[in-house]
Formats: sequence, C-alpha cells, structure tokens
Amino acid sequence: MNLTHQIIEYSSKGVRHRSYLAWDQDIKTPRPGIIVIHDLWGLGDQVRGCADRLAQQGYCALAIDMYGEGRVAENPVQAEEAMNAVLGDMKMGTTRLKAGYDALLEQPQVDTETTAAIGYCFGGAMALHMARIGLPLNAVTSFHGALRSFHKPACGEVKASVLVCHGGDDAKVSMDDVATFKQEMDDAGADYEVIVHVGAQHGFTSKEADKDREKYGIPVGYNAQAERESWAAMMRLFERSF
Repeated sequence: MNLTHQIIEYSSKGVRHRSYLAWDQDIKTPRPGIIVIHDLWGLGDQVRGCADRLAQQGYCALAIDMYGEGRVAENPVQAEEAMNAVLGDMKMGTTRLKAGYDALLEQPQVDTETTAAIGYCFGGAMALHMARIGLPLNAVTSFHGALRSFHKPACGEVKASVLVCHGGDDAKVSMDDVATFKQEMDDAGADYEVIVHVGAQHGFTSKEADKDREKYGIPVGYNAQAERESWAAMMRLFERSF
C-alpha cells in the first residue's frame, strides 16, 4: 500500500475550498470515489483520518471543505456559527456540495460511475441532502446525522441506496425524527436502511466526543461498538452498491 494524500483546491461562488484527497497509489486503475463530509467542527483530523481509512480500503476519498478556506472551529460557538451559515442558506450549501462532488469526479483515480457520499452529524445531513436532490451517487451513509429535510424528494428522485446509522440515546435527533425520515423515504420509494445503535449517543463515532462533553457540556459521547458496527454496515452497503 502506498497511501497518498493532497489538498485539492476549488471555488464555488467566490469561496475557495481546501479539501483533502486520499488514495492508494499502488492501485493503478480507477476505483470508487467517496465524498466525506465533516461534522460541525470543520475539516479536522477525524474526517481526514476517515478519508485515509477509506483509501486503505481501496477507495479514493475526498473529504470536502464545506466552510471554505479549510476553516476549523476552535469552540462550539464558532462551530455553530459556521454550520448555521450553511444550514441557513441551503442554496449555497447545495452549490458547495455539488462543487465538491464535481471535484471528486475530476480526479483521475476515480471511477465516475461508482461514487458515494458519507458524513458525520452536520455532514450526515449534507450527505442525505445529496441523496434527496437526486445526485447520481450509488450510496449514501449518515453517521449520527441530523435527519431534517431541506428538500422533499419526489418518488424516484433518490438514486442512491441510503444508510442511516443513528444512536438510540441521541439527545439531538429524536426517534420521532427517525420515524419522519422513514416516512419520507417510503414516500420517495427510496432504497434505505436505518440502524439504531442501542445505548449510543450523538457523535458516537468521534473519539473526541467524551472530551467535548466534559469540556463544553454538550450531549455527545463516543461508543466503540457503535463505531465498529456502523462502519461495517457502511462497508456492506458499498459492496452491494459498487
């Protein structure tokens, strides 16, 4: 394995994005491309590590910068401001998602016929938005993501197979939200699966979650079992979808 990474720069509506591309140079043929979307903190170590991990599995992963200029928040106030700037203008958010997707397709390592998007928390909501608006992705996975819909898909509009991995003790996204999401997917005729990880809190994949809970008093927590199980479920989805 020859794991390689580089910063990919591109622009959308005058904003420069600095995204993180990871791939294995020893693979000489195009391989599936995965968009990875960060949580509310921005494109930090965790999401770059996820891109590296996907590259080790034989994919080409682009962790996209949704905030611009590679911005990473230093505290919850900054994080909420950056996230809400996107959520409050999803026309802009959609433009940034499409720009990241286009940047992935431009990479020579990527088989443009086999693509996916995954995301964490805020990024999970963004990955689901990509599915809802009908981008030609094969698969989408949300890890403890918000399930609110910014676009209600018409029947047949969701092209991707969708996986939602949700914490059963998530204090930010309720089981009522899960039920509403399921109804939305049923109405759209989507191919989807929801896995509820019993005892897992919001942010269950983040090894920094316990520290963030103690430092900032936010209702998040790491759960090693849920992290393992959700990653394995995503890999099964990829195997089916690719």
